[in-house]
Amino acid sequence: MCEVRYRASRICRVLGNPTAYELLHVLKKRKKSPEQLAHILGVSIATVSVVLRILRNLDLVRYEVKWRSRYYWIKTNAVNSVMADLEKLVKIIETLR
Repeated sequence: MCEVRYRASRICRVLGNPTAYELLHVLKKRKKSPEQLAHILGVSIATVSVVLRILRNLDLVRYEVKWRSRYYWIKTNAVNSVMADLEKLVKIIETLR
């Protein structure tokens, strides 16, 4: 398997995680700290931290440190485009039922 397809499959695997997918949706609007993300998503900070680590390892999100907090954002708008295309695909599939 070529490197690009392998990396794409890893991204698809992460996008299949509902928490990761929702987290990316929240980050589309603005930078957030793990504490803010945990509050918005209704999950623990530990869960958010694990998901953010995975997203960082895939190079989908970045962060900056301000004082003692980290603030995360989506690295590229291509992530938003992929998510929008996936949601369009789901709607098309639903209409074909």
